[in-house]
Amino acid sequence: MYRLLVVDDEEIITDGLYEVFHQLMPEKLDVCRAYSGKEALGWMSRTRIDIVMTDIRMPGMSGLELTENILSLWPRCRIIFLTGYSEFDYAYKAIQMPNVRYLLKTEGYDKVTETVKEVIREIENSNYMDDLLGQSREQNEALEYMEQGEFFRQFVTDSRSFGGNPEQLGADFRILNIRLDQSLPVALALGRISYPAGKAYTEKKDALQSVRFIWNSFMGDQIQSIGIADKHGDLLWVLQSQPSAEDSSGNRLLLYLEGTLELIQEACLKSLGLAVSFTISGSYCEWDAVTGQYERLRQLQQLRLGDGISMILKDSLGPTGSSSGRDGAAPSDKADSLEAHLEAGREDEFLKELDQLSKSVLNGDDNIQSAAQAYYSVALVLLANMERLGLQAQIGERGKLLRLDGHVSMKEAFLYLKQTAEDIFRFKRMDDRDKTTHVIDRICQYIEENLGEDVSLVHLAEVHFFNPSYLSRLFKQERGINLSEYIDKCRIRRAKELLRDGDLKVREVALLVGYDAAHSFTRFFKKAAGLTPQEYRDSCMK
Repeated sequence: MYRLLVVDDEEIITDGLYEVFHQLMPEKLDVCRAYSGKEALGWMSRTRIDIVMTDIRMPGMSGLELTENILSLWPRCRIIFLTGYSEFDYAYKAIQMPNVRYLLKTEGYDKVTETVKEVIREIENSNYMDDLLGQSREQNEALEYMEQGEFFRQFVTDSRSFGGNPEQLGADFRILNIRLDQSLPVALALGRISYPAGKAYTEKKDALQSVRFIWNSFMGDQIQSIGIADKHGDLLWVLQSQPSAEDSSGNRLLLYLEGTLELIQEACLKSLGLAVSFTISGSYCEWDAVTGQYERLRQLQQLRLGDGISMILKDSLGPTGSSSGRDGAAPSDKADSLEAHLEAGREDEFLKELDQLSKSVLNGDDNIQSAAQAYYSVALVLLANMERLGLQAQIGERGKLLRLDGHVSMKEAFLYLKQTAEDIFRFKRMDDRDKTTHVIDRICQYIEENLGEDVSLVHLAEVHFFNPSYLSRLFKQERGINLSEYIDKCRIRRAKELLRDGDLKVREVALLVGYDAAHSFTRFFKKAAGLTPQEYRDSCMK
């Protein structure tokens, strides 16, 4: 799925174009809108935008200035200037920029929509990976990759020893042809491929190589990286900005990384038929702290990723600093083992170890601090698993999980943990179809409860930990209609209820169903219901 952002300071133009493109190709195009250059940059900081349609002359920040900012952040983004001005100097500046088109507003909607379709076809052609994947793997490149992989597999187990000597590290990099700077901090990305059942070892090995090729084709412009297979069979990338990229704070690299990973997921799904999930650093770390950062990403991956779902998870903690490799370890020794049993669906083993921990706490000489630490270590494992699976509504209110004082006794508290775990295992035994239905039901409930807030595809994907494109396809597959159509149906149904049963003004109803401008709401309502909001209210009164 591609993302189009419409930008114009004239509300009626922005809303009109939004409605046109909103209905144009809902399965392929996610449409966003902004009423100023500043608001447009806000969208850019949240998600990848593939096409921007913007006026050239706007107050505060012109379209040309906006474009320069966009292309410095998302160089693959295509720009369409749509303006009422036909002066030569504006047109000349626009056509000098890469991936830019220039249209006049007088050319009409047909010309505008055809231009967007042409741009989408260009993007699809540029993203097509079959030829790339068919390129031969030269023997010396394969040997170099093996040597680099062995080096970094050892490095992540003890980065303090390797990273403590920058001169030696630099020498190793030169010998192994590792194009990273030992004097600059790095970020990490951990990728997990969801293989179909029955995949042979050689097929998995080929898939790993293919994903690396796709990664390199997208990341080469902005990011210097090296990718290896770690000891668990996942892909690990060590990243820095390209020397030519201005990225003093690191935020730009991480933002570019997060947005571009969605394109990589799309290419992997299209070219390889494989879903790939990524867990990425939330900030840079020094070379001697790589082990701690790597272990944090693995823990986050264990807690949140689900097989067959293309997720992108970001570590929410700040820089790890120097690390001994134990950063982020669970507060109880039992927690890691319980987490592994929970993830693997081993209910008997989990309940047995939980029972042993409970007896140790209740019958031992530990003080209340130690007992509380043991309780919360298990509660956090359960809560993280519930959030990943979306079980809050399915299992019921679990606010007591993180409130030890909400239990009458420590014995009751551990019994509560056991009951929660049994509910989670019961859900895990459900078949995939039931799980998918549950996930979509949860998203539908969220939409209906938040119509007056942001229910864009991007936001829904953020709050439910999905790749936006995957969520769009999954929703259509489950409900038989596009997500945008479902949102519109919810809005019109809620609007009718408010108009029929309340004394709210039309503009107040508009706000409650997600329309900032009353005239846009009126146009939407009349198109869906055949009447204006006021006409509908009058007909109900009669």
